[in-house]
Amino acid sequence: MKKFQALCVALFLGCFVYSQTGSVSSIFGTSGEAGMAEQEFRRGVQSFYRGSFNDSIILFERALSYMPDTPLILDWLGNAYFRSGLEGIAIAQWEAAAARGYGGLLLQNKLDTVRARRITGSLRQELGRYTEAGAFPAMNGAIPVFNQPVSLLSNQDGTFWAICYTSNELLRIDVNGTVLDRRRGPVNGFDRPMDILRRRDGSLLVTEYFGDRISVLDSRGEYVSSFGKKGRGLGEVIGPQYGALDSSENFFVTDFGNARVAVFDRDGAGLFTFGGQRGAFPGFKAPTGIAIISDMVYVADAATGGIYRFDQFGNYTGPLVPEGTFVRPEAMRTAGNYLIIPDTNRIFTVDVSNGAVFESGRTGSAPSRVTCAAPDANGNILAADFRGNEIFVFSPMDELVGGLFVQIERVVSENFPQVTLEVSVENRRREPVVGLQGVNFLITEEKRPAANQQFAGAANLNDLCDITVLIDRSRETLAYRSALEAAVTEIVSAMNGRGTLRVVSAGETPFTEFAGNPGVVRDFSAPALKTPVTSRAALDLAVRLAANDLVNGEKKRAIVYLTAGGLSPSAFTRYGLTDLTAYLNNNHIGFYTVMLAQGAPAEEISYISGHTEGRTYYVYRPEGLSSLVTDILNAPRGLYRLTYTSSLPTDFGRSFLPVEVEAYLLNRSGRDETGYYAPLQ
Repeated sequence: MKKFQALCVALFLGCFVYSQTGSVSSIFGTSGEAGMAEQEFRRGVQSFYRGSFNDSIILFERALSYMPDTPLILDWLGNAYFRSGLEGIAIAQWEAAAARGYGGLLLQNKLDTVRARRITGSLRQELGRYTEAGAFPAMNGAIPVFNQPVSLLSNQDGTFWAICYTSNELLRIDVNGTVLDRRRGPVNGFDRPMDILRRRDGSLLVTEYFGDRISVLDSRGEYVSSFGKKGRGLGEVIGPQYGALDSSENFFVTDFGNARVAVFDRDGAGLFTFGGQRGAFPGFKAPTGIAIISDMVYVADAATGGIYRFDQFGNYTGPLVPEGTFVRPEAMRTAGNYLIIPDTNRIFTVDVSNGAVFESGRTGSAPSRVTCAAPDANGNILAADFRGNEIFVFSPMDELVGGLFVQIERVVSENFPQVTLEVSVENRRREPVVGLQGVNFLITEEKRPAANQQFAGAANLNDLCDITVLIDRSRETLAYRSALEAAVTEIVSAMNGRGTLRVVSAGETPFTEFAGNPGVVRDFSAPALKTPVTSRAALDLAVRLAANDLVNGEKKRAIVYLTAGGLSPSAFTRYGLTDLTAYLNNNHIGFYTVMLAQGAPAEEISYISGHTEGRTYYVYRPEGLSSLVTDILNAPRGLYRLTYTSSLPTDFGRSFLPVEVEAYLLNRSGRDETGYYAPLQ
């Protein structure tokens, strides 16, 4: 049924789209100019799919010189400028094509999405208003799926864990609501599980309300051990409910039966408790949700409807929101500087910096008791309705209106009629949509379903990455030779001989110093760099050079910039920050900064890291730099490979063959269409 609905949508949109069927010559005409335009256009398409965007721009411009204002060429020229990071010029080409009746609703949606991204800029958006995008019911016809979900935890691959209170189960569920795993805990099973958290090593903690214990599971949900026991002493609990972890991975849990918070160390030993009447704090009556942000502890009380603030040692520092703000707050989750709080049939967000409260969503007027609302890997909020026995998916309102942003980034046709597509799926805020399966895609040719469609893989599951280490060759960085060598050595070691490492020097003229297996540069030495130290380092050109070689690399890829934090006057004379970040984002390249000196980098460097997938690290931080490679590997990637068998005639490889892809998830969808050439015969 879903595929049929998706096909109907594809056919509907197809009515508004400029036809790309048949040979290019039949679209451009049969004149001599059309023949020359066809040759340049064909070469431009092939260069585009090879990742040579600058070459494709030149070739499409040549094609336009023969056939000015041809909408198809304008559209492809816009695509090439877009992938090159020059989004303003890309928009101008698409607008010119649209003005000539090309593209219809599909091109207009692309224009609207790219314009909106250029205004909002950052990948990291604040929480706003969410609305229901779908729900997973407890029953699949007459077959029970789960029973009374109480707590949820998102995974990086788009799946999530769901704690089911009545059935004593831990379920792993994918984005389509399919149960992938069922875990029942220790030999005697869970005893009314309530909450689930993840530690940095991937292991899971599950609180058991009737079992008066906390179970430790591995990352796959297999039982390992338990700690805590029933009682009122240190290391004892009665009815543990919701938990949180501080920066040292001490475990804080609301001990409902004792009306307090119990704290355990990472090994499960009791540390201390707090929550009784003390000084200005009147004492908990019914503590429920708990969350920790920057080692400040926030605890909700279902009886008073307030949230109270403590330091990590349990000292009361005042209320976050006054009593009576909520009716029955329960499990709290964090998103940046915000708390996400379920309250009966509504979901609230609280800014911990000022206590501001605003409503993010609601389940409707039906009897409902939402006990947990957790952000997922795709920018949604998952909500467990304990009373309604459902799991809701809430999406930002603009996402439901605009749908998914789908792009066919590459067509591989060397083995025609077997064709492979590389497809990117994002939301309108440039965040990747992960966890999709074959059932979430529909490939069509000339609006007819393609034959033998197969799901060939998702980049998010890849376990290796390509990294380009970009070294600042400014005079300021010269003073940090030992730190530079330590950083390169640690990154190389963390790659463990897998993937491709490149070393690029950011001098007055950037230069690629090395490209190959990471193990070759284990004995890296800064004096061996060929690029001279300069006071005119061109960072913009260096970033472009570093990114160029990554475009055709592994799907998990990043630039790691090693610098003391300063900039030369020549840093951004050729390319602006907007164009650089767009080039990185439109080709799925992260930008990570490693500071060789203490302090913050220049604002421009922070801008690039902050407006791409990236972070800033200090070279001598206590945990080292090995986790930088882990962060690159764990970064979400909404890239998918699909294959099909084409049934279109190729005219001996001279015809421009159309293909369309629709991706859909719950009641959201997005679509793209493109074309390609089969090999010449």
